[in-house]
Amino acid sequence: MKYILAAIFTLLIAYILYDSFSQPTTADLKGNFKETAVYRNENNTGPIVRIYAVTVTGSPWEEMQKYGDLMPYTKYGSTKVYFFDETKPVPASLVPDTVNFDAKFNSNCLAVYEKDPSGQVKFTIEPFN
Repeated sequence: MKYILAAIFTLLIAYILYDSFSQPTTADLKGNFKETAVYRNENNTGPIVRIYAVTVTGSPWEEMQKYGDLMPYTKYGSTKVYFFDETKPVPASLVPDTVNFDAKFNSNCLAVYEKDPSGQVKFTIEPFN
């Protein structure tokens, strides 16, 4: 009986480990995604604001949506991901204002993924056109 319990316990631990290490990541997505700039506010007592600039090969809209879904998000915080064509100039830094980067990069932005403080997701293709 104790061998059966040990076997069940071992299988359970093996399954938990497998499940933990086989979760999807941004590296699993098609599109050759690369972060070029990241902003996270220093406020650890209030809402956490995360902003990312990411380059992508082509325009895989579904993969961009999945990429945004995989990014860190904190309840009552916000996450915003700007997707840029990898062959064009992209911002090297981001700021937390209403406008997050220099307007000269607007035409290079393919899409933007936003998750607001209530957890609502908005994915906009060609946001600056």
